[in-house]
Amino acid sequence: MTNPIARDHPTIGRPEAWTIALTTVAFSAWLVLWAVVVPAFQAPDEIAHFDAALQLATGAGWPAPGTMHVTNAVLAAVREQGSGPAADWSTVTALLAAHPGPSSTVNQMSQHPPTAYLVDAAVLRVLHFGSLRWDHALVALRLVDAVAVTPLALLAWASVRRVTRSPRAALVGAVALFAVPQLASIAASVTNDAPVLLLGGVVVWLTARVLTGDTHRRVLVALALALGVLVATKGTGLPALPAVALALLVAGAGGGSGATTAPDAGPRSTGPGARVLRTVLVVGAAAVIGGWWWVRNLVRYGTLQPDGYAGIRPDQAFPAGSGPSVLHFLDVSWGTIARTFWGSVGARAQVSIGDLLTAVLTVVTLVVVVGWGFRRAPERRTVAVLAVFPALLVLLQTASSWRAYLDTTAVAGTQGRYFFPGLVALLVLSAVAWRRLSGGARVGRVVGSVLACVLPVVGLYGLAVAAGWFWNAATGPVSAASVARYEASGPVPFAVVVAVAAVVAVALPTGVVRAARHGAPGRVGVTTERP
Repeated sequence: MTNPIARDHPTIGRPEAWTIALTTVAFSAWLVLWAVVVPAFQAPDEIAHFDAALQLATGAGWPAPGTMHVTNAVLAAVREQGSGPAADWSTVTALLAAHPGPSSTVNQMSQHPPTAYLVDAAVLRVLHFGSLRWDHALVALRLVDAVAVTPLALLAWASVRRVTRSPRAALVGAVALFAVPQLASIAASVTNDAPVLLLGGVVVWLTARVLTGDTHRRVLVALALALGVLVATKGTGLPALPAVALALLVAGAGGGSGATTAPDAGPRSTGPGARVLRTVLVVGAAAVIGGWWWVRNLVRYGTLQPDGYAGIRPDQAFPAGSGPSVLHFLDVSWGTIARTFWGSVGARAQVSIGDLLTAVLTVVTLVVVVGWGFRRAPERRTVAVLAVFPALLVLLQTASSWRAYLDTTAVAGTQGRYFFPGLVALLVLSAVAWRRLSGGARVGRVVGSVLACVLPVVGLYGLAVAAGWFWNAATGPVSAASVARYEASGPVPFAVVVAVAAVVAVALPTGVVRAARHGAPGRVGVTTERP
């Protein structure tokens, strides 16, 4: 007898479909707004990312880690940015001709696979980048990344919907993306993190489907492809391999046939041999697709990811009489992670939404997720397995930072954005936890409405802080003077910024109100869930 969960899907009503469509439009416009508001090169490592794409677009190779150098042309663009109005800035061809060759500044990006940069290079070539003003070429790549990350709203909604069966929880999960200004800043910049955000979301969504009973061949093939490309894009995708392997191993273990009454009861009971074979095939295919780079590193350098800064950041011993301090490491590491997860934008993370606010957001999230996310409930197994991906990201980054601290005496490599590949999984955990915390349906409606209204305010505050910092000399909110500065140095006319902001101003509140008012859950098989 076929399991209803493996056969049926949630009933998506027209109001819910319209709401998630509006929220996705708002999220897309939100990312575009960040792409055109943040000045050029004011995203983390954007100089290096743009330079790496430009080098591939001009036919350069992908040298060994630590041996790639930023081109003189890109450094000239950085200098030109502060020398006068944008109308006087050079085209890419003019910069390359006037400032040929590499500089002495190391570009650490060759420590990563070239996958994301090959895509960016292809985009530049299609746009005939040589004839573009350099800031227009940069914004074009920013917009490509923004478009690539736009489906994250749909993936968050679909993943939460699949696990909780609650339309309200799913819609609030999508709205929650607006509560992380750092996410928008990263997703709307030139970076190799943007495709990782998209692919990580796809992997989590497909994994949630597998855990809730959908083990159709097309799902497993899609999971292998998405996982393989994720691993081939950046090292932060590697923890997804063991996480997906665990999901494939437990999906169907101890399940039964016939109708189910729990959303993660899983597929029909599958024997251990079949589950192991399924795991080997999917993870093995993903490893073949994306593992070539990491095997190459092991063979050539003896490590998975060599340090791109190794040549200029050598190992050194602690001063005599001192040594590593766990308390110092935790204070710097976790303080930085919390700040740069929620909202600390800029090339040097110099623009913060505030230590107090990020601390409150972090503590509340951790208390709710740890306290209520893993309690005995129908979704507990799914939640526990999905938590493995972000947990591994935390553990591996902490271990890597600690090792670097022991070698160099500096606490480095601690960035909250490194957890973004598992962001959709974190949203699922949060959705389950908040629903358990809220208890009955009436309280759940109130909690859902409050969250839907409050979460976007954090993002809007973050955008206001960033815009004021960059365009009003960090002296306060956006003013007439800051508009004039934007008109002189911004990549697009200020009217375009206003138009995009208007889309956000209309679509986001409408989506929020609809999400807050949304009612009964959908139906999967014979499953019934409270709203």
